[in-house]
Amino acid sequence: MGRNSPTRICLAASGGGHLRQLLDLRPFWEGHDAHFVTEPTPLARDLTKSYRVHLVSHFAFGQIRRDPFLSVVGTAVRNFAAARRAVKAERPQLVISTGAGSAFFTVVCAKLLGAKFILIESFARFESPSLFARMTRRFADAVFVQSEQLRDVWPGVEVFDPFVPLGPASTAKEDLGFITVGTVMPFDRLVEAVASVDEAAGRPSRIVAQVGEGGVKLGGLECREMIEFDEVRALLDRANIVFCHGGTGSLITALRAGCRVVAMPRRPDLGEHYDDHQSEIIRAFAARGLIEVAKEASDVQPALVRTLAKQPQRATTDYTPLIERLRELVEQWFPKETRATEDSRIPL
Repeated sequence: MGRNSPTRICLAASGGGHLRQLLDLRPFWEGHDAHFVTEPTPLARDLTKSYRVHLVSHFAFGQIRRDPFLSVVGTAVRNFAAARRAVKAERPQLVISTGAGSAFFTVVCAKLLGAKFILIESFARFESPSLFARMTRRFADAVFVQSEQLRDVWPGVEVFDPFVPLGPASTAKEDLGFITVGTVMPFDRLVEAVASVDEAAGRPSRIVAQVGEGGVKLGGLECREMIEFDEVRALLDRANIVFCHGGTGSLITALRAGCRVVAMPRRPDLGEHYDDHQSEIIRAFAARGLIEVAKEASDVQPALVRTLAKQPQRATTDYTPLIERLRELVEQWFPKETRATEDSRIPL
C-alpha cells in the first residue's frame, strides 16, 4: 500500500434503520476502503451491487426472551463464525457500528485485531441507551449519541442530533397506501388492522403490503413478504399514506417522501419485538407532529382519519456535522503515511 492508501473501514450494523444510518454517512466512508457486515435483507442485497458485503445471521440478545435457548445459542454461534470470517478477510483498521446485536461479534473480533471502534448510538434511541451500546461502550474509542436526552444519561459522550424538519409536503399523490413491517420479522397485527379499516374512513383504494417472511397475506391487499429497496422508494414517491411499525428507517424514509404516516409500535409482551424501544421512537416522532400513532388495532381507523385531515409533513436527517467529526478522528488516528500498513495485529 502507498503513502496515501485509504483507511480500511468496517461498517457493521443489523438490517433496517441501523444500516440506513451508516449509508447516511456515505460522504465520510466512500473515500476509504470500506465494506459492510450486516444481515441478509433486501437493502443488503442491493448494496452488493456496489460494495463488498459480508452477511451474518440475524441475532439479538433479546431473542432469549421469546425464542428457545438452544436456538438463540445456535444463531449466536453462526453469527460469530461469519463475523470472524469477515474480519479475518478484511482486517479493518476502524469499525463503525450503529448496532444492534447482529453487529456485536463483528465489533469484538475487529477490536481483537487492534481496530479502533466508533460507537454511534442508533437514532432509534432518544431516552435511554440500547443494550448494544451499554455492552460495547466500555471498549469504544469514541461514542456518539443522537439525542440531547442521552447526554444526561452518559456524561462525556458527543451529541449530534441529525433530525431536520422540512415543512409541509405536497398533497398531489396517488390514492395508494403502503404497509411496511420492516425486514426482521412479520407484524400481522398491523397488517390485519389496516385490512379491517372501513373504506368510508378514507382507506386507499389500493394498498401494497410488505408483510415480512411468513407474514399474513389477506384479500384486498397486494401482499408480498419482501420488496427490494429501490421498489420501496418508488412506492413511497407515489403513496399518499404509509402504515408502518416503529422503526426509524421506515419512518424517516416515508417522511422524506412526503407521505402521511400512521405508525404502530411493536409490543414485546405480544412477542412482536425484543424490547419496547419502538414506543420510545414513536413518541418522539409524534411529539414533533409528524405522524399519527395507533397503539392498538382499533386505533388505526381514527389515526387514518386524523392524518387525512391535516397537511402531510416532510422530515429528514442531516449527518454533515457528524461526518466532519469522523473525518477529524480518522486524520488523528490514521495519518496518511500510516494508513493500511499496520500488520502487528493479533491472529484471529
